[in-house]
Amino acid sequence: MSDHHKGDGSGVETFDARSPSRRRFLKTMGASSLAAATAPAWAQIAQAGQQQTEPVEPRDDGAPAEGEQQIRLTVNGVEHTLNVTPNAVLLDVLRDRLMLTGTKKGCDQGQCGACTLLVNDTAINSCLSLAVSHDGDRVTTIEGLSSGDELHPVQAAFWEHDAYQCGYCTSGQIMSAVAILNDDNIGSDDASVREAMSGNICRCGAYKNILAAVQDARGRMRGAS
Repeated sequence: MSDHHKGDGSGVETFDARSPSRRRFLKTMGASSLAAATAPAWAQIAQAGQQQTEPVEPRDDGAPAEGEQQIRLTVNGVEHTLNVTPNAVLLDVLRDRLMLTGTKKGCDQGQCGACTLLVNDTAINSCLSLAVSHDGDRVTTIEGLSSGDELHPVQAAFWEHDAYQCGYCTSGQIMSAVAILNDDNIGSDDASVREAMSGNICRCGAYKNILAAVQDARGRMRGAS
């Protein structure tokens, strides 16, 4: 009998989720999902040919065409001059124009939190925000959190606490967590964190591990300051 099955006396084998092999399996499965949402350095492993792996070069669209408006966005430290239509949504501009696909499109109604990113260090739902309203703003997406191969403390904590399953909501969860950990007006107790993170839905139900990761990251960020 393998190390991850046990008999219960009835002749039926049962699965032991605590076994080392189960843990290794979860770590392996989690690597691809989290990598796509967190660390650009892992993106080739996660989604070869699909995920942004190279630094985004500054973009200058030149003179705007009729019906377009020129805006300047500083995204992950890189300034871009973009021509967009008045109804262009920030999420779509980042994903389709700058190829920063770590920010996910979920409900497209501002209800799930998958599209969360930071604008001037404040978390917003980018699916509800028009790009033209952010002319001159500083935008941080999940791709801009890590420093080279070194993960942001929140990313590292999510990895170590298995705070993800399918990984689709992970980038939004992480960006919200970064914002609340930098907000002195939000309490440090578990109830305050749950309330502050309530706009980020995890359909896989990894909330317990997400909470543990956020609180662990709190200590990491304090130690780094």
